[in-house]
Amino acid sequence: MSESATNPRKQTLDKDLDKLVHVEEATTTVARGLVAPGLGLLFLALTAIFAATYTFGEPRAVIIIAAAAIGAYMALNIGANDVANNVGPAVGAKAMTLGGALLIAAVFESAGALIAGGDVVDTISKGIIDPAAVGTPEAFVRAMMAALISSALWINLATWIGAPVSTTHSVVGGVMGAGIAAAGFSSVDWSTMMQIAASWVVSPLVGGVIAALFLAFIKTAIIYQDDKISAARRWLPLLIAIMAGAFAAYLTLKGLKKVFPVSGTGAGIIGLAFFAVTWFLAHLFVHAQSEGLENRNQSLRSLFKVPLVISAALLSFAHGANDVANAVGPLAAIVFTVHESAVNTTVTIPLWVMIIGAAGISIGLVLFGPKLIRMVGEQITKLNPMRAFCVALSAAITVIIASGLGLPISSTHTAVGAIFGVGFFREWYTAHSKRRRAYLERKGVRLKTDNGTSDDDDLEIELQKTSREEIARRKLVRRAHVRTIVAAWVTTVPAAALLSAGIFLVLDFIA
Repeated sequence: MSESATNPRKQTLDKDLDKLVHVEEATTTVARGLVAPGLGLLFLALTAIFAATYTFGEPRAVIIIAAAAIGAYMALNIGANDVANNVGPAVGAKAMTLGGALLIAAVFESAGALIAGGDVVDTISKGIIDPAAVGTPEAFVRAMMAALISSALWINLATWIGAPVSTTHSVVGGVMGAGIAAAGFSSVDWSTMMQIAASWVVSPLVGGVIAALFLAFIKTAIIYQDDKISAARRWLPLLIAIMAGAFAAYLTLKGLKKVFPVSGTGAGIIGLAFFAVTWFLAHLFVHAQSEGLENRNQSLRSLFKVPLVISAALLSFAHGANDVANAVGPLAAIVFTVHESAVNTTVTIPLWVMIIGAAGISIGLVLFGPKLIRMVGEQITKLNPMRAFCVALSAAITVIIASGLGLPISSTHTAVGAIFGVGFFREWYTAHSKRRRAYLERKGVRLKTDNGTSDDDDLEIELQKTSREEIARRKLVRRAHVRTIVAAWVTTVPAAALLSAGIFLVLDFIA
């Protein structure tokens, strides 16, 4: 008989030790969960100290310091939520690890913000409200402060529930709500608001259609060809060249305007030049990479990985160049108004303000970004390098088209809409494609269910009639995530506006 069985005191000691072990494990788990928020609070405190060094001795320095901390909080939330759209598909496609994605996104987001971030920003977010209608400079400062706080809180909530939302729309809603609270509904430019509302529908639809068209081309021209490697050598260089030309035009038009201003025609010429050079180089690259590869879909995935990683880096650079203004635009407006005791429609962003935005986005990505990265890359629909490549290409092309037409568009809605488009197209293609069926018949492949195994992971839906429950279970796009994301999109502007109006009224009452 064991000692513990014969010694009651020993049994009691073992139980107490077990309890201590469980308590220690629980404490470690809780502590690990508090690391990221703790580091986030430390960044806000350091931001306040950093801002204080630039405002020391000024009569209203406290307002600028408080606004800097709020702007840093906004930047953290942009990094946690918005950056997932750039690297999430590459992570979901297993083209890069989560750690590698965080590193690449942080470096290129910061580079985009500091190198190509606009040095002049529209203080009222694309002319949504008339600054003159708000009244005194003090009221305008309170309005911008309310817009920053409300949009940051809304993005924080969206990240918590796992919904990628447009940070631009959050700021738009915050500015609109504060403007209405300060000066009434007449202060809002409702034609601009209607254009923004239209982008809720246009962005995801256009992004989804373009992504689906590219995926249809890849399936038809490469995947379901008998000689996949030869087909890839023929067509993949063209796709890579299109990607290079699109990003060159996009970055020239939208991301590098601070470095050197270029017209739309000039951006198009630069894009065509990059297209031609890349097409030639991509032929050499693809031919070298495809040597010795087997005639399998797994080989095709390996060929798409490098272009996908490059596209994720370029998307992050462009995002940093354009969206940093969402974090620091209202902050720059507050700094200018406090210094000059006057309201202006456009202001210059000080370098120290831009540094806060760039650092906040990168830190927010590293601390809180993994949740949304996994959600975008893995939980909406299953992605592989070919599908993720279509998403990245669609995002760049859609923004270029919208910019050329002068339409406001959300990069978040576009990228997530492209993921929706890829998933829904796969559902339709799997069930209805005659080319796919003929290809499988030539190969003697029997269609399999989700529980079956196959080299071709498109074989996820059996082409036969079954119960509605079974059909729903086999959908390639998770409807619950679609409903959550779309609901967050629709409510972003009104929710941010209501929250901002309430915060403005509180600040106005305190003042």
